[in-house]
Parts: sequence; C-alpha cells; structure tokens
Amino acid sequence: MTAVTVLLALLAALANASASVLQRRAAVQETERTDQDDGPGLSILRRIPRLLRRRVWLAGAALLLLSGLLQAGALATGSLSLVQPLLAAELLFTLAVGSAVFRRRPDARTWLAFVALAGGLALFLLAAAPTAGRGTARPGAWLLGGGGVLGAVVLLWLAARPVRGASRAMLLGLASALCFAATAALLKEAVGRLADGPAAMFGHWSPYATAAAGLGAFLFLQGALAAGPLTASQPALTLGDALGSVILGWVLFAETIQLGLRVLPEALGVALIGAGSLGLARAPSVGGEWDTGDPQASPGSATALPRTPRR
Repeated sequence: MTAVTVLLALLAALANASASVLQRRAAVQETERTDQDDGPGLSILRRIPRLLRRRVWLAGAALLLLSGLLQAGALATGSLSLVQPLLAAELLFTLAVGSAVFRRRPDARTWLAFVALAGGLALFLLAAAPTAGRGTARPGAWLLGGGGVLGAVVLLWLAARPVRGASRAMLLGLASALCFAATAALLKEAVGRLADGPAAMFGHWSPYATAAAGLGAFLFLQGALAAGPLTASQPALTLGDALGSVILGWVLFAETIQLGLRVLPEALGVALIGAGSLGLARAPSVGGEWDTGDPQASPGSATALPRTPRR
C-alpha cells in the first residue's frame, strides 16, 4: 500500500500545481480592471463570471477538485506523516508545469530556492512525524484554534490591501493556505463525528464551517493568483498549509511532533526553508517576468516579457 500512497500523493501534488498554473494563466489573460482596494473577496467576485467563460480556468478548477480526491485517497491508504512531505513536491511541479504552459523557464535561483523550500518542508515533516491524536477537538480548543486562524487571516487580508504584486500574492496565498488548513481540520472534526451516525455529524456546526472555510480559501487563492507571480504565492500556499495543519493538529486534536534526536533534522529543515525563502526573495522571477503576459506572444526568455498590468 505504500507504493499506492506515494503515487496518489505525487499525483495530488501534480494536479494541484497544474491547477495553480492554469488558473494563474487565466488570471493573467483576464484584462478586466477591478479596484483591488475593495479587497480580494469583492475583487474576485467581479472576475468570477468572466473567468467561468475561460476554459483554461475551468480546467484548473477541475484539477483542483481532482487534487483533493487524490489527496483523500492517499490519506486513506497511508499516514499523514508520509503524505504531507510528498505533497511538498507541488513546489517543483509548479515550476515544471509553468515552464511548459508559459513557454519560458524560471531562472536558476528560483529553481534552487524551490528545491530548498520543498526539501526543507519534506525533511521537517518526515522528522516531526506528527502522531495521531483525538478524533474530535474539545469545544474550548476551537475557540483558540479557530479564533487564531480567523485573526491571522484578517490581519493578512488587511496587510494585503495597500500592497501590489508579489507582496500581495504572498500575503493572500498565506491567507488561503491558513483557510485550507482550517478546512482540513474542520473536515476532520466533522468526519470524527460520523461514528455516531450521519445525524450527529450534520447536526453539528463543523460541516457548515468546513464549507465556509473552503469558500474563503478558494476566494483568497483566486485573489493571490490574480495579484502576482506563482513564485510568490505558491510557496506561501504550500508551506502555510503544511505548517498550519501541524499547528492546528497540535492545538485541536492533541497531535504531537517527535523531539529528541529528531530535533536536528527538524532544525535543518527549518534552515532550508529559511534559505529558500531568502533566495526566492532575491530571484528575478518574483518580479513577475516569468509567468506574466500571453505565452503565445513571444516564447523565449523570461526577461523579455512585460509585467502584468495592475488591475
């Protein structure tokens, strides 16, 4: 079953990366100007009707759904400590798929940064190996965990309002990641009550909160993809989702990470994430030259492309 789990997890990472690339392409192609100061929710709601007419965006949405199903299958056949590190491959898949879709290659510094980020995240999660905790959270824990996520998302949204480009994409990507992590935690809460029957699950607030958190994650994701390059939003999405899930697992379900000698590889993983983040901040691709403009127009070097018009 380990081989099946690995295959499903890698396919989920590939599908999710492809979804981000295709929806980023649709966002770049969308020329309608909207007032970003209205916030990501209102801005994307104005774009949704136009995006729904773009086949590339619909293909990305379908791949996003497929990714969720593949990840669920991976988790059904394997442990979270095995699946989560494999999902870090999404970062590298993003660059590979993006190179094909946008017909230009990211610079070497971006590749090195993404390798460091993916390797550091995988190493940290493999070493931490979060243990299984309770099936459902105590009511008081949701006040702390849910309130913390909500507060962080609001702060990220407010911080994203006055900025543009890569900074906005990163902040909204991180907000989306926290919403995705909360969605997974809420889904775990809902499924944990299914043992008492469907009435117990649907009579609880968690399924409806799951839908609300998922919608918020989707809207922030679309805002991040429209705001700036994938090299800014995708690391925030992948890292924020994985590390946010670890924190919520500890706060809500009493899941713990391994310590002792494992602290050394965990610290090395964190160091690699830090190095990758610093390298990415200095990479030319973050400026928006790699995945902006029409890929049909002038295939070739990333440096020859104009930046995306501000909406």
